[in-house]
Amino acid sequence: MIPRFIQTESRAVRFLIAVVLAVAALFAAGFVWVNAPLAQTAVSVDLNIEPGSSAREIARQVAASGVEVQPDLLYWWFRVSGKARNIRAGSYELSQGTTPATLLQKLVQGDEALRSVTLVEGWTFRQARQALAKAEGLRQDSKTMSDESLMEILDRSGQHPEGRFFPDTYTYSKGSSDLAILRRAMRSMDQHLEGVWKIRQPGLPLQTPEQVLVLASIIEKETGRASDQALISAVFHNRLRLGMRLQTDPTVIYGLGESFDGNLRRADLQADTPYNTYTRNGLPPTPISLPGRAALIAAVSPEASKAIYFVARGDGTSHFSTTLDEHNRAVDKYQRGR
Repeated sequence: MIPRFIQTESRAVRFLIAVVLAVAALFAAGFVWVNAPLAQTAVSVDLNIEPGSSAREIARQVAASGVEVQPDLLYWWFRVSGKARNIRAGSYELSQGTTPATLLQKLVQGDEALRSVTLVEGWTFRQARQALAKAEGLRQDSKTMSDESLMEILDRSGQHPEGRFFPDTYTYSKGSSDLAILRRAMRSMDQHLEGVWKIRQPGLPLQTPEQVLVLASIIEKETGRASDQALISAVFHNRLRLGMRLQTDPTVIYGLGESFDGNLRRADLQADTPYNTYTRNGLPPTPISLPGRAALIAAVSPEASKAIYFVARGDGTSHFSTTLDEHNRAVDKYQRGR
């Protein structure tokens, strides 16, 4: 007969083994679950997590977004992982094959669904707004705003929007506001303009950073070739010093607005507008485009040259002249084909 204490000990051992096996099975099942792809209602699911959301709320948001998962089970995984408090707010894109493990990793790393939009050097503000309106996943908060209302929202009430936004590629989270992009572009232009104003050559006929911005916008429209920009800047600086009119076609075209059909006529050059530098002295009242960094630098660092004329060669470069006779010969050669 087996003593009672041995029987009791045997039962305890069997119970302990059963507990260990159950725990092992539970951990095995949990390991399989956290590494198994979650079913989704679509190929790509958008998940927006608001700041301050709790782990339980986030688990519910995941399920509500189109991921087929039990929220309580997902919440349990967040808590057991020890990373529940490290989940970041943001806009996420969940592709097929996402597992609970990769989902948590994405949320903890803040691996948001990013898009990008490019504002191109030489664009007008109207073109920039059109690009923002077409940007994928960008919330169109400014869609119905006039330029004046938009600038007021951006705390620049009464300021003309042209040239105020730095041309660059801007990344954003899906669902971000177009106003946020414009604020970033505006701050970037402020910083670039402040930087080039500090390195300006002494004795320039430009009195304010605003005039630098206006001139840079004209240089940007005259050529996209960086090697010519400093020389074109020199021509304009020389003309300003001599009291000559700038006589630059891009300002005339800008003054024509949407009525410009792509063909600049002699009558257009003679029609007086605030932007017609053939009929008016000095710089136009506002910038005419979004100038890039190279054009901004060229505006404050003109090349040492006595040229006061230039004409496009037709290959992207320009011919520069110091006399009217030389300029007329260059026009005959490159523009009139003589």
